[in-house]
Amino acid sequence: MLAAVGIFGHRSILIYLFFATMPFGSFAVIPTQITAGLTLTPAPIIACLLVARTFINARSLRFAASALFAPRGLMLLLLFWLVAVTVTMLMPRVFADIVEVTPMKMLLFMHKEYLRPTNQNFSQVAYLTISACTVVAFARLMMDPEKQQVALKGLCLGGAMLVFTGLLDWLTQYLPLTPLLDPFRTANYALLIGVTIEGGVHRVVGLMPEASSFGGLCVQFLTLIYFLRHAITDTFLREKVVPVIGFLLLLFTWLSTSSSAYVALVILGVFVFFEWMWRAKSIRKGTKKSRDVELEFWLVFVGAGALFIICLVQPSILDPITNLFDSLVLQKSKSVSFEERQFWNKTSWDALQSTYGLGVGMGGTRASNSIIAIFSNTGYIGGLLYFGFALQSLLRRANAADAINSAFVSALRWSFLPLAVAGILAGTSADFGLVNAFLFGTIFASALISWRYDSSAANSAKPASPMIVSQAE
Repeated sequence: MLAAVGIFGHRSILIYLFFATMPFGSFAVIPTQITAGLTLTPAPIIACLLVARTFINARSLRFAASALFAPRGLMLLLLFWLVAVTVTMLMPRVFADIVEVTPMKMLLFMHKEYLRPTNQNFSQVAYLTISACTVVAFARLMMDPEKQQVALKGLCLGGAMLVFTGLLDWLTQYLPLTPLLDPFRTANYALLIGVTIEGGVHRVVGLMPEASSFGGLCVQFLTLIYFLRHAITDTFLREKVVPVIGFLLLLFTWLSTSSSAYVALVILGVFVFFEWMWRAKSIRKGTKKSRDVELEFWLVFVGAGALFIICLVQPSILDPITNLFDSLVLQKSKSVSFEERQFWNKTSWDALQSTYGLGVGMGGTRASNSIIAIFSNTGYIGGLLYFGFALQSLLRRANAADAINSAFVSALRWSFLPLAVAGILAGTSADFGLVNAFLFGTIFASALISWRYDSSAANSAKPASPMIVSQAE
């Protein structure tokens, strides 16, 4: 019903729903019996509606055409999509029963089978197409400063929904809430729910298929909310709500007990430090932003000092945490899961070589590394086009005279980097996903709108933003 209101009414509702439905990764909106086994979760469907609503008029279609066919625009994305579709249509048939791959639907441990056309080819191409179209949609939508604020509020809403679904799943240990969650667990793939690990620790999965996908999504939302928080103009939301959501996302990342999510948190911590150093160096002393940076430093310093003192007084207090971290992360290389993921990567890389670098097609093989997944699925040409587009997006710059969009582009860039590194360590699909689609589209829009106006127009036509201070001071 809300989606219908967004289609025929205000487009902002669809933006809110875009983020709010991401935590429902195990819910098949359309029964899989109707879709021939293809699971369509809410977020991709909302993305399709958002794309349709955005390009309902000729002016938006002209924008899409000009952006997609511009070498400095989104042409590399278009070429990547064309190569991916072509490889998927041809290679599973050309190399059928010749090349060994790891199937996307794993039925046996460390299982190989010969490449052949499957439903996974269609589903992965469909998801990639949705992601690519979403990039163009956000490139159009985020040229409006009001829509930028809607998207930032939508991020907070999505983070809150993720925490809420995680809380419900965590409470199933103590309350009979499982029947309440079961109607939202209808996906046509394996759902690892109700799992406990050593010590009887319950792995929180929320309404995602497994703990690793839940923990990974928590880190994604935490990353976006942290780096983009200064762009939120609503003071109450920025200063009161965002810290609470950020803390809860951090907590539920830990409760997911996902080793890949823990590694992603460490990576995020490294980039948070680098971003803090960059802000401390780029602003003038004595300004409000300078005082904020100093406050952040002292909060971390005092927290670390308090933790150090507690450990000195009661060294054993952190034993349960350190033991859990040791078993899930430090000893991961000795686990069966690690061995299986390395098997996926080797099989997918060998499949790429066996196809002479042409690739096996979208959904043709499973990997545990986003670089190997993209190259093995789309070939060397497709991989170079995608990473060329990603690099081009990272190198986009806003007009230095436009403090708002210049700082916004910088924050988006900082958001993308830790997610990209985490994907290299644990990415399983050649589809770059809806979160990256939002980042790519928004970076393009912010850079484009900044250069379309001169500095006086840019600074007078847009509402004041807290990010002006971080850039100008």
